[in-house]
Amino acid sequence: MDFELTEELKMLKDMAYKFAKTEFPAVSHECDTAEKYLHDLRKKAAANGLIGAWIPEQYGGAGAGILGNAIITEELSKVDMGLGLNIVAATFGGETIFQYGSEEQKKTYLPPLCAGEKVCAGAYTEPNAGTDVAGYKTRAVKEGNDYVINGNKMFITNGTVCDFMVAQCITNPQEKKHNSFSLIIVPADTPGITKNKIHGKMGIRASDTAEIAFEDVRVPQANLVGKEGHGFQQLMHFFDTTRVMVAAQALGLSEACLETSIKYVKERTVFGAPLGSFQITQMKLTEMAIRIEALRGLVYRAACLIDQGRPDYTLAAMGKFFGGQTAVFCANYAVEIHGGYGYIDEYDVQKWYRDAKILELYEGTKEAEIMTIGRVLQTR
Repeated sequence: MDFELTEELKMLKDMAYKFAKTEFPAVSHECDTAEKYLHDLRKKAAANGLIGAWIPEQYGGAGAGILGNAIITEELSKVDMGLGLNIVAATFGGETIFQYGSEEQKKTYLPPLCAGEKVCAGAYTEPNAGTDVAGYKTRAVKEGNDYVINGNKMFITNGTVCDFMVAQCITNPQEKKHNSFSLIIVPADTPGITKNKIHGKMGIRASDTAEIAFEDVRVPQANLVGKEGHGFQQLMHFFDTTRVMVAAQALGLSEACLETSIKYVKERTVFGAPLGSFQITQMKLTEMAIRIEALRGLVYRAACLIDQGRPDYTLAAMGKFFGGQTAVFCANYAVEIHGGYGYIDEYDVQKWYRDAKILELYEGTKEAEIMTIGRVLQTR
């Protein structure tokens, strides 16, 4: 087994971190407090090959695979997870086009994403159904050569800034629940779409999140992704893959918490001695470091297996579950180590504390991951 990254991946890792350290600090606070999305920052990232790095070169990507994308996600998240999300999630939903779309759809929609010219959104979650994907209610009814879509979506990443979205809709209501769904590409400027930005999020406030309503939205049936009635299975595969990205976000944020805490305890003096000389402080740093290294193994291995064509989606679910726990754990300890200073916005740890919690919620709650893993374990 070789645990060393290739020279190409090492260069990608270094380049992604340097980009974040150069571009993020000057705008991080403003984007967090003002809930501001920066299109120019996304375009700069695209010029550096950081958007859609998992997409093969023939469709405009860097061809770095899922591992390469995870590494980019990790490095960007070390500096600002919200701004990093705007870069790595600019293609969010495009995964299903790549996995199941026609050749024409791939050539039409993927290159502009990688170039930073357009943004995709995955319109999946609904007001009364998040993790319960089978509970989605949005309908797409055939009329002539079109689908007419009605329904509502909630908590949609890139919702107000996207150029197109991939929407999960019921197209075959007469079929069994899991066979009734389809994925459909919907241009964001189609008449009948209403987009409302969600304000007041606890964390990742630089990332755009919206509620979307479809009222008699008409799109060509040619916009169907893959086969009609296969949307549920396609979406499950999509989440199985993107959970690696969420785990990578957790890895980067956790590493930032540890590195910043180590620096602080070396400088901070209490009771006449460096804060880092106390056993309780060393215990906290040690527990953070152990969890981070365990998480790194899960993230990198899950990503490598997908790239090798041998995906282990249970491993990806483990990475997502443990990643959320690790990020919340490390952010909590980072705030505690910084004491009162960790509670004010002069220090980044308070922001990381707020950002960390979403990692236990989106792309499948930690409870959903437990059920996924638990069912698999009982079949072995």
